[in-house]
Amino acid sequence: MIIYRYQQKQLIKTDINTAWSFFSNPNNLSKITPTSMKFNVLSELPEKMFAGMIINYTVKPFSFLKVRWTTEIVHSEENKFFIDEQRFGPYKFWYHQHFFKEVSNGIEMTDVVYYAIPFGFIGRLFGAKIVERKLNQIFEFRTIKVEEIFK
Repeated sequence: MIIYRYQQKQLIKTDINTAWSFFSNPNNLSKITPTSMKFNVLSELPEKMFAGMIINYTVKPFSFLKVRWTTEIVHSEENKFFIDEQRFGPYKFWYHQHFFKEVSNGIEMTDVVYYAIPFGFIGRLFGAKIVERKLNQIFEFRTIKVEEIFK
């Protein structure tokens, strides 16, 4: 199995408590996900995530494909980081780290995603570039939305 790595950093012009309050609330995930993906949470969600929390949702990564996805918040340290891991879904493997660090002009948020594409060699051959392109689109959208939210 080949594990791919995707990383993105973003400066958020706010304080750590405000950033953490927004990103640790799973109800805000739909606000920073492209509307074209038709992100729909199926779980009842609290206002604050916690380690062990399971989130079930559907998403349309492509107009012709709707998938169910289940993730678990496996680690969380307030104002520092949280990690979600796929339990069931479209990837063979998905491990997403979200780090928050105070810097002189705001908060530096770093996302690191480790993922593996299903369907073995054929999946890697045809899907690796498609998935990388899609992740770029998703995070570009999120960057713009986060800038709008934290003006």
